[in-house]
Amino acid sequence: MSKIIHLSIPGMKCGGCVSAIEQALSDETGITEYQVNLDTKRAWVETDSALAVLVGTIKAAGFDATEVPQDEQEKS
Repeated sequence: MSKIIHLSIPGMKCGGCVSAIEQALSDETGITEYQVNLDTKRAWVETDSALAVLVGTIKAAGFDATEVPQDEQEKS
């Protein structure tokens, strides 16, 4: 079952960073939709994958990622 996971990605500094993360997410199976926002340094991902898989995918692209607490989430 698909779920939306919100991530904080504090290392993003430019459009190239966003592109690298988007490319990594698009290559991962189980991801239906995603949005990466440079201004907020956050992303949301609709996926069947576990949080650890998403964090690993983003780490492989060169960035740290952590889940945003539920009370701080919003799909923008």
